[in-house]
Amino acid sequence: MTDELTPLAPEPEPAIEPDPTPEPPLAPEPEPALEPVPTPEPAPGTEPQVATTAESMPAEARNLAPESMPAEEPIEDQPIVPEAETQPEAGLSEEPAAAGVPQPVPIEETAPTKEPAEPEPRTIGRLIADALRTAGVRYAFTVPGESFLGLLDALGDVGIRVVATRHEGGAAFMAEAHGQLTGRPAACIGTRAVGGANMAIGIHTAHQDSTPMFAIVGQVERAHRGHEAFQETDLVATIGGLAKWAAEAESPDDVAPMMSEAIRQALSGRPGPVLLSLPEDLLDEPAPTEARVDGGRPGPTRPAADDVRAVIELLASARRPVIVAGGGVLQARTSTELLRFAELVQVPVVAAWRRADVISNDHPLYLGMAGLGAAATVRDRLARADAMLVIGCRLNEPTSYGDVVPSATTRWAHVDVEPRRSVGTPATIAIAADARAFLRAANERLLGKAVLDAGLVRERQANNAADRSAWELASNVAGASPGWSGPGVHPGRTIETLRRVLPDDAIVTTDAGNFAGWAGRGFRFRRPGTFLGPTSGAMGYGLPAGIAAALLHRDRPVVALVGDGGLAMTMAELETAAREHARVIVVCFDNQQYGTIRMWQDWRGSGQGVATELGHVDFAAVARAVGSRGVHVERDDEFETALRQALVEDRSTVIQLSLDRRWVSVDSPPAEDIPPGSDR
Repeated sequence: MTDELTPLAPEPEPAIEPDPTPEPPLAPEPEPALEPVPTPEPAPGTEPQVATTAESMPAEARNLAPESMPAEEPIEDQPIVPEAETQPEAGLSEEPAAAGVPQPVPIEETAPTKEPAEPEPRTIGRLIADALRTAGVRYAFTVPGESFLGLLDALGDVGIRVVATRHEGGAAFMAEAHGQLTGRPAACIGTRAVGGANMAIGIHTAHQDSTPMFAIVGQVERAHRGHEAFQETDLVATIGGLAKWAAEAESPDDVAPMMSEAIRQALSGRPGPVLLSLPEDLLDEPAPTEARVDGGRPGPTRPAADDVRAVIELLASARRPVIVAGGGVLQARTSTELLRFAELVQVPVVAAWRRADVISNDHPLYLGMAGLGAAATVRDRLARADAMLVIGCRLNEPTSYGDVVPSATTRWAHVDVEPRRSVGTPATIAIAADARAFLRAANERLLGKAVLDAGLVRERQANNAADRSAWELASNVAGASPGWSGPGVHPGRTIETLRRVLPDDAIVTTDAGNFAGWAGRGFRFRRPGTFLGPTSGAMGYGLPAGIAAALLHRDRPVVALVGDGGLAMTMAELETAAREHARVIVVCFDNQQYGTIRMWQDWRGSGQGVATELGHVDFAAVARAVGSRGVHVERDDEFETALRQALVEDRSTVIQLSLDRRWVSVDSPPAEDIPPGSDR
């Protein structure tokens, strides 16, 4: 006897509650605060300057769109003080005028009429700055160079805040993290081959993460191109190959079309970084009067109704379906719609690698994050799926476990702005669509027309409950090696303390390294947009990403999880954090080695210790040297006190954790037969 078809829902269930913290629509981020420019006192004997009015402004300035003008600083109301009456000089007195004697009429002097100054023509640098502002750029991160001063001078005039960093790699990481958090591009700027090469790691990360970003490089003067000029290289052919799109302007007429296409490439389809090469001598040239940059972008791609129905039927007809959700869901700000869809069809969600915040990890339909450091239950659940929806996810190597997920026997649908092709098992259904547009259409259909098989729904619910219980048990990182008492901290307990102490809106960033496995498996993210991790696997990302997050969200705690290897690569940015008053809590897992590579050496059984042994760095002292706080933690019971103190400080804190080398990875806790102090 077959189960009857019943309207949704097939059995009485509690009403679907909205996400307690639904994502707000993508609103303009707060304007970066600009430092007020002090008004100089007039020199003695000079006339005070008259305040500029709208009528006295050049026509070009009056006609600028509000989007291209920085906000004016508010002027406080001040009482008007009357000028003091002129007093006679000491020792002299005015004689009264004689009666009946006519007095001379004072002659008023008139200032000579000045011809109004001609408005200065808009430069190419200003044209580019206006275009960046139109594209949504509010922050530019840079190590300044003489090759792009014509652009640098114009950025503040259009309301783009410039942040000086200590290394172009840090600047690129900050711009990438900004794009991940906001969905809007930031700019990173470097000079010629040397600055561009340093930015390369962040450009690659932005491409891997599908993050919109403008990577701008000052090029040598056009007359010297091809002559082995100072710091010259073909930026488009070399570093530009890491970007989604790259171009170099050769004349003023090239700039407006180049900027129009750069905006389209960065923000349309699969977002990504664009590299712009700008010759130094071009930036100060006048822009063509007719130059116009097209900042318009096409709206999100919407799915066809038949495709939506096909995906619903694919999942609803399965017994063990699963949804794999990635960064496209976060960029579309549609986690609430994803959770509603999962509840309506009773299909669990697995997060793509380093996208664990895609839905609340406390929800019973969340089954963990795939990829490196994931609990074994995640891969097993993906392998046993009889149907799969991959949405907003590129199915990179970590998420697909080396292109074996989805399996050859799994029916699956791929919904993405650019579905992948000819890699692994071809998709049963491929839909080029924005994640939000698809999920809204699917939910409308489920709530209005769909009927589901009641028996299959009950079977899925039972499977989901068992799978959730298995994942919760496997992801308990604090329970590994329960007898551990030192030396050093227990990394799983560190993660458990972080989750217990931090508020739900805290932003956590992570670097590359084995230490990140404890966070990826054990930390419970409860709100979307609270986790930044590079899918490129780039070391040095955690601290710069934390600085970008702290600049954007000064009212929220930001914690950067790093290893000693990665922190050493970008620790100079601790000074940037101090100077910019960006409050970041840096938690450094210090085992004095490149631990991940040492693990691979051990697995190979040869070359043990070659190039992976590191010396001691007192990161806490480095933090104190640049004006931040720095503390050492040697035992588990010291960490919570240090964390709580860091949360109430008004500056950054580095918490340097002593990590015994026997903690190889989240899957390799210390063995009982290896004594303390051993390499393994």
